[in-house]
Amino acid sequence: MGIPVGISACVLGQKVRFDGGHKRNRFADEELSEYFDFKPVCPEVGIGMTVPRPTIRLQDNSDRIALVDSRDHEIDYTDQMIAFADSQLPSFEHLRGYIVCAKSPTCGMERVKLYLDNGNSVAGGSVGIYTQRLMDRMPWLPIEEDGRLQDPVLRENFIFRIYALDDLYRSIADGVTRDSIIKFHSRYKLCLMAHDPQAYRVLGPFVSDIHKWDDLNAFFVEYRQLFMDALKQRASRKNNTNVLMHIQGYFKRDLDKPQKAEFRDVIMRYRDGNLPLIAALTLINHHLKVHPDSYLSDQAYLELYPESLKLRYSL
Repeated sequence: MGIPVGISACVLGQKVRFDGGHKRNRFADEELSEYFDFKPVCPEVGIGMTVPRPTIRLQDNSDRIALVDSRDHEIDYTDQMIAFADSQLPSFEHLRGYIVCAKSPTCGMERVKLYLDNGNSVAGGSVGIYTQRLMDRMPWLPIEEDGRLQDPVLRENFIFRIYALDDLYRSIADGVTRDSIIKFHSRYKLCLMAHDPQAYRVLGPFVSDIHKWDDLNAFFVEYRQLFMDALKQRASRKNNTNVLMHIQGYFKRDLDKPQKAEFRDVIMRYRDGNLPLIAALTLINHHLKVHPDSYLSDQAYLELYPESLKLRYSL
């Protein structure tokens, strides 16, 4: 069974759009489906709308953003859509991520067209009603639009967060314990250094103080949010370079001068944009096989998701 991930049904190729078509995303349908157990949902069909159906749009009514019929603005689907989203939430607690359809007035994650009653659009747009509800109620959940998955940096960050959240849930499968949280956090120290150095510095003491918490479930809820917020920050080339140099220090007694020079050269070429991150990671994993280190071998930074996804080849 794959990792449970929600997805807009049209992105998976289901013909549920207003015009009877779909917006199939090849990467999701052909590649990610090998690793993810997709849970397709079409919110518009979910509230009883037909296929095909009249178009709907977001409208700024000053007191709230409404989901209305594009022609007859008196036909308002807002409350129905919110109620549908709320009805789905209990079954979404096990999800590790969600792929939504871009530009959709129900599912879009950002810059969805938002209209005034006079027909003019609002600069910057808004968020689809359904997705906004998910983001409000499950702020830790990785959510990404289908179109943005074409960007290699956004794609890697999104899928990385899905695997990290899945790893977090697996680590507490037998219950939240101090040992399970401390062990998990230790595994992600290098990831946090790469994604958000400030969060790395905050989360370390936070986890160290876990013994002060009587309610470990409450601690977990707080930790999950802080952890996922940190990973949402994309790892910069500068931060990755710092992490690679930090890793290099673990081999200072094991490598000879030519090997150390090669190690540094690969890191510098990555820093300058002349090599992908995978080149440095491959070299590190090679040295780890020859010179095992239990701490490094356990680090999620080195290998969290299947290499066959080739996510770091373009970073």
